[in-house]
Amino acid sequence: MIYVVAKNSVKVDKIEDYIKLAKKLVEATNKFDEGCVEYELLQDINNTQIFTMIEQWESKEALDAHLSATHVQEILPLLRDLRDGAGDVNIYQKVE
Repeated sequence: MIYVVAKNSVKVDKIEDYIKLAKKLVEATNKFDEGCVEYELLQDINNTQIFTMIEQWESKEALDAHLSATHVQEILPLLRDLRDGAGDVNIYQKVE
């Protein structure tokens, strides 16, 4: 199992735009991407500019296929434009 935690700070005047686009990405990923166990968008309750995607994938190959998918290639660059600085992405595997 592969886990992804992707954290981004969004420009304060772009929060609604970010949410709208991110929801489209979440919906498309959950509907179309094989090997997706969990993919959800979270917003920090103390700082509403902070968003985190929590992802769980059956394999690294499933994650790689997701990253190559058309909906990801179209939406991710748009989300990046709404960020306030660089994002932080970590990919994990369970320690056995």
